[in-house]
Amino acid sequence: MKQTIAIAMSLVLVAMTLRAAEPDSLLAPGKTILFLGDSITHAGYYVSRLDAQLRATNPDAVPVLINLGLPSETCSGLSEPDHPFPRPDVHERIERALAKVKPDVVFACYGMNDGIYYPFSDERFAAYQKGVHDIIAKVQASGAKLVLMTPPAFDALPLRKKGDLRPAGAEKFAWFAIYEGYDDVLKKYAAWVMTLGDRVDLVIDLHTPVNDYVAAKRKDDPDFTMSPDGVHVNEEGHRVLAATILKAFGSEPIELDPKLLGLVHERQQILHAAWVSAVGHKRPDVAAGLPLEEAQAKAAEFDRQIRTLE
Repeated sequence: MKQTIAIAMSLVLVAMTLRAAEPDSLLAPGKTILFLGDSITHAGYYVSRLDAQLRATNPDAVPVLINLGLPSETCSGLSEPDHPFPRPDVHERIERALAKVKPDVVFACYGMNDGIYYPFSDERFAAYQKGVHDIIAKVQASGAKLVLMTPPAFDALPLRKKGDLRPAGAEKFAWFAIYEGYDDVLKKYAAWVMTLGDRVDLVIDLHTPVNDYVAAKRKDDPDFTMSPDGVHVNEEGHRVLAATILKAFGSEPIELDPKLLGLVHERQQILHAAWVSAVGHKRPDVAAGLPLEEAQAKAAEFDRQIRTLE
C-alpha cells in the first residue's frame, strides 16, 4: 500500500513538473494574449511590466498583450446594495471580447469584487464559482488557452487606522465599508481557484505572494502597505503581481529601463481604452477610448520609439 501511494505521489510530481515546463508556449511570439479583470487589471501596470520585459528580453518577437480590465467588474454578477450602480459582469461582454480579439491565450483575474466586501457566505461563493466555471467554458469554447489568476490580497491595515472597517455583525457592507476580515474571504476564493489546475492551462496564486511581500516589509516598517485603500495595489504592488506571473512562466523579473516601461505603459493605456470601448460594456463613467484603428496607429508610433531603445 505504501509503495502504491509513493508511486502515485511520484507520478503527480512528474505531472506537475511537466506542466510547469509548458507555460512558456503561452507567451510565445505571435500569440495574442487577452487580459480580463477588474480595476486592478484596468490600472494596467502589471500588464505593462509583462509587456516591457517580453520586449526587453526578445525585442524581435513579442506577443500581443491586450488589456480589457474594467473597473468594478465581477464574474459572479453580484453587487452590494450600496454600490452606486449594478456592478458590471464580465459575462455581459466576454463573448464579444473573444470574438473581436480572437486571443490565443486569456488571463482572467476575478474575486476582489465578487465577495462584495461582505463576510463569507456559501451563496456568494457559489455565485463566484459559477462565474469562474462559465469563464472556463466560454474561453475553451473559443479555442483559446486559459490562465486563471487568484484575486490579490485585501490589506485591512490602512482602513483600520481610519476606522473604516466593519465588524462581522454590521448590518451591511460596501466597497467603502469593508468587512474587517475580508482577506479571509479572498483567501478561500484563491484557494479554490488553485484547485482548478486540471481544468485550465495554468493557475497562478497572486494572493499569497502579495501577503507574503507585505508581511516581510512590515518586519522593518509596521505601517507598510501597497494598498492605501485596502483593495487597489500601487505600482509596487503591480511589480509584485508581474514578478509572480513571470515566475509562474519560469522567468525571473529583470530591472526595466524606466523609459522603456514608460513608453510601453503609455502604449498599453491607449490601446486598453480603445479595446474596452470597441468591445463595449455597461460600466458608467469610463472614458471612451479612441477608435481602434486610430489607437493602433498611435501604438505603431510608440513601437518606433521603443525600437530606438533596443
